[in-house]
Amino acid sequence: MQSDSALQDLAFEALDSFQIEIPSWGFANTGTRFGKFLQPGAASTLEEKFCDAGQVHKLTGVTPTLALHVLWDLPNGVGDAATVRALESQYGVVAGSINPNLFQDQEFKFGSLCNPSAEIRERSVAYMLDSVDIARKLGSRDISLWLPDGSNYPGTQNIRKRIGWLEEALQQTHAKLGPEQRLLVEYKPFEPAFYHTDIADWGMAAHLAAKAGPQARVLVDTGHHYAAQNIEQIVAWLLHTGMLGGFHFNDRRYADDDLTLGSIDPYQIFRIFHEIQLSGKDALGQIAFMIDQSHNLKGKMEAMVQTVAAGQELWLKAALVDREALDPLQEKCDLVAAEELFRGAFWRDVRPMLKEWRRMRGLPVDPLATLAESGYVQRISVERGSKLAPVTSYA
Repeated sequence: MQSDSALQDLAFEALDSFQIEIPSWGFANTGTRFGKFLQPGAASTLEEKFCDAGQVHKLTGVTPTLALHVLWDLPNGVGDAATVRALESQYGVVAGSINPNLFQDQEFKFGSLCNPSAEIRERSVAYMLDSVDIARKLGSRDISLWLPDGSNYPGTQNIRKRIGWLEEALQQTHAKLGPEQRLLVEYKPFEPAFYHTDIADWGMAAHLAAKAGPQARVLVDTGHHYAAQNIEQIVAWLLHTGMLGGFHFNDRRYADDDLTLGSIDPYQIFRIFHEIQLSGKDALGQIAFMIDQSHNLKGKMEAMVQTVAAGQELWLKAALVDREALDPLQEKCDLVAAEELFRGAFWRDVRPMLKEWRRMRGLPVDPLATLAESGYVQRISVERGSKLAPVTSYA
């Protein structure tokens, strides 16, 4: 049994080691394939996104980087670098992962890197190389690729040809990486393609990363799995093989719902964090923690702060698993005792420890309450709300 001071030292060390990247698109108006619900305080410019991200970092102290989306945030490519640098200095957060957009243009109807048209494939590769240049100019380590390519009907595409095209495209992209850069390959079993998706699971992503080169890794989106899939086992395999590069954290009830972290199944995130922490401190620096959520109904700022706080709580719970006691119980196959020890860490109320950590680090002990009291959301809602376009209503 550890003393209270030793436990607090362990808790503080764990919290100090936890940082999570927040996405620019999490502050913007987003929606579903059926439409958007507009929020008056949503960010519509890159500066507004940086402003919101800076506010979240001031409240939580653990979100120093902002993931950027090429086209949405950087329509002029490398030409926007000077603007980003100025915003970084002004708002106290820096550019994080660079996320290419290979799904928005009409020419991507039948794919981008896997399109049967050699011309479209070439343009798609050129776009990936531009994304690498943007990342290098901004000092960003990770290029985070989610590829929506696939097909909707059997027999309409040559799946094996598309594998070869994709391997070649990622090898070309990898060859352009600087020595400190990485290519993170994300996977998703379906949507927008419904018959076959070109990178449908972690095995395909790991194969493509290995083919691309030594600076490529797999990115796990916690929403991109079939129901009841054991994500922490996937994480364990990727850790074991040295192929885990990072996460897009969110939660889901059915498919890729992009709900706030821990809102549906916090125990799952706890189990994932446990596997990560088993890998040791050296491995942690190679794993990028990122949020990928679409706040359609919750307030953008409130949802982001709530997510970061939930991530801290679950990370701390996993850190407090008594692994020295757990290991012999696992060796003896003492199932009940092992599970109770594991579950006990999950059910522990870590909020008092987290509040004390915040107090000792000069941060608001209750970031959500501080956000509400600050009037920030009300102010940006007034300032930005006047720019909202009218929404058509139907009788």
